[in-house]
Amino acid sequence: MNEPGSGYGDDMSGTTFEIHHGPGPIIATSIHAGSDLPLGVRELMEIDSHERLREEDPIHFNELKTSGRYWSVTTAADIKAVEGDWKTYSSASGITLGIPVAKQVANGGGGAQTAAFIAMDPPEQRQQRRTVTPAVQPNHLATVEPLIRERTIDVLDSLPEGETFDWVENVSIELTTRMLATLFDFPFEDRRKLARWSDIVFAIPEPGGVIESHEQRFDELRECVEYFSKLWEQRRENPGHDLVSMLVHGEATKDMSAMEHLGNLLLLIVGGNDTTRNTMSGSVYGLNTFPEQYDKLVANPDLIRNMVQEIIRWQTPLAYMRRTATCDTDLGGKAILEGDQLLMWYLSANRDPDVFENPDSIDIERANADQHLSFGYGVHRCMGLRLAEMQLKILWEEILERFERIEVQAEPTRTLSSFVHGYTYLPVTVTRK
Repeated sequence: MNEPGSGYGDDMSGTTFEIHHGPGPIIATSIHAGSDLPLGVRELMEIDSHERLREEDPIHFNELKTSGRYWSVTTAADIKAVEGDWKTYSSASGITLGIPVAKQVANGGGGAQTAAFIAMDPPEQRQQRRTVTPAVQPNHLATVEPLIRERTIDVLDSLPEGETFDWVENVSIELTTRMLATLFDFPFEDRRKLARWSDIVFAIPEPGGVIESHEQRFDELRECVEYFSKLWEQRRENPGHDLVSMLVHGEATKDMSAMEHLGNLLLLIVGGNDTTRNTMSGSVYGLNTFPEQYDKLVANPDLIRNMVQEIIRWQTPLAYMRRTATCDTDLGGKAILEGDQLLMWYLSANRDPDVFENPDSIDIERANADQHLSFGYGVHRCMGLRLAEMQLKILWEEILERFERIEVQAEPTRTLSSFVHGYTYLPVTVTRK
């Protein structure tokens, strides 16, 4: 893979491939690859690749010219073992394959660095994480819930009836950027900038793409730093209860510069934007894919809370996270060397038949839906998971209040990424009650 989340890579013989995502495990279409490729190259290339890996070689070794040695960890039990031992399996070298993006953001190609607490180990990770945790604690969520509901109602009531529109653009992105603007106390009229900055972090530079060059990415991230630098200074003098104020005044973060804050800033933006918005889109697509489950939900809205957990499991908005071995060790009988990368495939763990019966299907009454690993496990378990669950719960409560049905009109366009498992376009129509 040439860059984190890019979905491009090559094996030791120079075979290249392009990865796409389907509703199940990762799908990939070969660009210059033969059908007799070994499992090490094919592991990301087939719709049943994760199923095959779990059965044949659940901790599977591969090596790429661009990224070095890495292991694909595919079962829920093994992923928990890795996530639960942060001393042996560190986050400090980065969270995506090959390039430690969460730890290194170049300033116009220069050497300036920034770090996010997701790419740190305790105790520093805990200290910085605690700084912003109050924003997503139950008492604070209770105060913002009415605003989330008000904004959800506003967005849903504005949707056209009798014509096809893009659910991603009109609902998922709109709702998540409104929420991020609230959490950052960010100027509401500029809220779409937050989605833009989130999109470019893992975007692939290509003609006509989200960004066309690495230089464009750097330039736009520089704009992000400059914008938030002004907010830092404002909140330094007039703090509030928002995430910027918490970072500016937190004991573990108050002496950091705006550039140094960028890692945590992008983490919070991406965490609040990509994951929630893609699950919002995935919920509509998933319930249309399994219409009998949609019927069941309409007949019994009390199933919304469990449906949210099941959709988060089935969608898995981030396909994997990386750890790096700090020493030679053994995992499941495999000899892991110091410096080896381990990719914890949440997408695979959430389809592990040892945990979930009929895992490729949506079952909104699934008794153990909340055992999914979409939010991670251990010290890095997503701090905003309750906020994400609340947003999805409110969204579907209000959907069932006003719509007979949301109907998908064509297959969605998907995010070109091996890291973010998402949607860029989902055409739908709505029928109001």
